Amino acid sequence: MTMFRHLIMLQVLIATSTVFVYSQKKPRVAIAGIAIESSTFSPALSDESAFRKTSGSAIFNLYPFLKEGTPLREKAEWYPAFIARATPGGAVPRETYESLVMRILEPLRANMPYDAMFLDIHGAMSVVGLDDPEGDLIVRIREVIGTGPIISTCMDLHGNVTWRLAENTDLITCYRLAPHEDSMESRERAVANLLDRMETGKGRPKYKAWIPVPILLAGEQTSTRVEPAKSLYAILGPATAPEGVLDGGIWIGYAWADEPRNRATVMMTGDDKDLVAITAEYIANHFWSVRNNFEFVAPTATLDVCLEKAIAGDKKPFFISDMGDNPTAGGAGDVTWTITELLKRDEFKTENGKTLIYASIPDPEFVAKAIKAGVGNKVEGTAGAKVDNRYAPPVKLSGTVTSIYQGNPENKEAVVKVGSIYVIVTEKRKGFHFVHEFEKHNLDPRQTDIVVVKLGYLVPELFDIQADWMMALTLGGVNQDLQSLPYKRIHRPMFPLDKDMAKPDLSVKLAPFVGD
Repeated sequence: MTMFRHLIMLQVLIATSTVFVYSQKKPRVAIAGIAIESSTFSPALSDESAFRKTSGSAIFNLYPFLKEGTPLREKAEWYPAFIARATPGGAVPRETYESLVMRILEPLRANMPYDAMFLDIHGAMSVVGLDDPEGDLIVRIREVIGTGPIISTCMDLHGNVTWRLAENTDLITCYRLAPHEDSMESRERAVANLLDRMETGKGRPKYKAWIPVPILLAGEQTSTRVEPAKSLYAILGPATAPEGVLDGGIWIGYAWADEPRNRATVMMTGDDKDLVAITAEYIANHFWSVRNNFEFVAPTATLDVCLEKAIAGDKKPFFISDMGDNPTAGGAGDVTWTITELLKRDEFKTENGKTLIYASIPDPEFVAKAIKAGVGNKVEGTAGAKVDNRYAPPVKLSGTVTSIYQGNPENKEAVVKVGSIYVIVTEKRKGFHFVHEFEKHNLDPRQTDIVVVKLGYLVPELFDIQADWMMALTLGGVNQDLQSLPYKRIHRPMFPLDKDMAKPDLSVKLAPFVGD
């Protein structure tokens, strides 16, 4: 009998130990994503060379909160697959998209099974011949990893959330600031929520509330620096604080793609059905109620009006945003209309005129010419309009090379001074966001009279140094005059394209979970 009891007790101890070890086992979590914002109103295409590709353990370097030794890193066994990110641009060719998707699916298959996944996407990728690429991507991921793993998705607030994407993700969130100063914080929230749900055993939230809102506005009209977006997004913190609500987001959507999915969306997730639904409906209705209050984050005017004010005033630096061809919103980046107009102005034709920096125009051949000529020597040639020549031909630049930068062998740069204008020419298109990007050319934007940048709203570092700022309504693939864009496929009516539209149905639709 004693031996029998001993065996029984030993079996209990083994069983208990087994359960204990199992409960402490770290979840297996995959990481993957594709992120790009694509204008369908630009003739540019974003092929594979446009993407920065990261795979395997190098992916941890993209996320400071997942570096070795950090709390979130220690909570799971991580299986980073593949991340592709690109500067906003034109639509992605189908073969490029398929290549990127395969580079996600192959390592996912190799390291199965998984308990969860962190999906890092933008939400405004356009693919030639394919509607809803992010929805397609998550469905194909599900086909590989199955319906069991919990997927936590983080997005740019300028992304689009389709019903298919809402169904196939379990947790979903987006940035809450524009400019996106909280992009990494939002990703960390997405991962922390995922791990918490697994650690506590709660699993996927019970409810996902989805409300499409027929509003389509440019990011420059919805910056959270100013009202009404500032207060609208401020609701999210208190709204997601109560027990029973996990997270929520307001997606402004992307205005420069003519696709059925492009519009605003409100989503909330949590375990309290009534609270999740009521919160989502409150936010969606509040969003609709302030739709007429959205304005550009800075004064807007034609380029001529912006220049007249800048030249007549004594505030410096006076920043002018060349918005129509903003590469950080999806413009081709090589439209020459604005620089052509600047070079016509008498005020800048002599070296003694007001100083102006133009950042920038891409042209690898011109950069090569400038490098060959050398600093201090004359250079002459044409630049730009290789991709988007709808508004002006390549611009003739004839001046003195003042700087050459070859620190980035993949995107060399040169500066040519034409009259009193310093024109920055790059091998590849880019947006200039930081003071050091000017300083490497011995240009000090703080001491320059006028700085013209191919941006929309100024990013924080430039915003902090501007003495005055206007946004020019210029031409290009991200033209801010949305009324003039040839939309054919978006859902109508859509505000503000249809300003007198009746109030839409903003009631909650509860998205089912895959496998339910």
